[in-house]
Amino acid sequence: MSTALKVPFRIKEKSEDLAQQLFYILFEEEETQKENLQDLKSSFFNIVSGLCCLNCEENWQKFTQQFSTLTPLVLKDAEAALKNDPAAKSLQEVLMAYPGFYAIAIYRISHILWQLNIPVLPRMISEYAHSKSGTDIHPGAIIGESFFIDHATGVVIGETAVIKNNVTIYQGVTLGGIKVEKSLGNTKRHPTIEDNVTIYANATILGGDVVVGANSIIGANVWITKSIPENTIVTYKSEIKLTSKNI
Repeated sequence: MSTALKVPFRIKEKSEDLAQQLFYILFEEEETQKENLQDLKSSFFNIVSGLCCLNCEENWQKFTQQFSTLTPLVLKDAEAALKNDPAAKSLQEVLMAYPGFYAIAIYRISHILWQLNIPVLPRMISEYAHSKSGTDIHPGAIIGESFFIDHATGVVIGETAVIKNNVTIYQGVTLGGIKVEKSLGNTKRHPTIEDNVTIYANATILGGDVVVGANSIIGANVWITKSIPENTIVTYKSEIKLTSKNI
């Protein structure tokens, strides 16, 4: 008797294709968007039914209704990149060439699926974006408007993280849990980032009770496990010793 697990692995590739098509559809005109979403319906049904998800029709209707509201939100993310990155020359450049923007857009799609309690698919979609962009955003995270991730690589945003509006983070930032224990699965394990916060490269912020107050700046390489008041600048002090090679 075979002991192989009955895992529908081929659905993984189908979910990746679905994610890519949904990303493109985000930027189409309303009528074209509706038509192309309809074309994806059978693919959606095939994937979610293979994952033992019930109420396919109901879930599809709820998904498409919420999906239709995403474009303005995603464009605000692109505009935040254009506004905050001096290297960005146009909105088109951000839309087509910024891995952080791509990761955020795919997150917003997967977050809808997560809220509908569709099993596995939101995680497969988010992991696809992770593989493409180097940015790991759990679909359960709650992220507000005008979010910008610069450079993207190495960013980790945990399941229960909350990021409010106009937040900018740089490469290597972790918004994680201070403990990794299975018993904490239903608790808030990841930090809350308030409005207008900037977090520079390789900063690590851990803990579900940790709140970074509005308008704060978190410097590079900082390790934070306690809440930060509003309007605070947090920096890491390093000592660098220079010695002449001639000594």
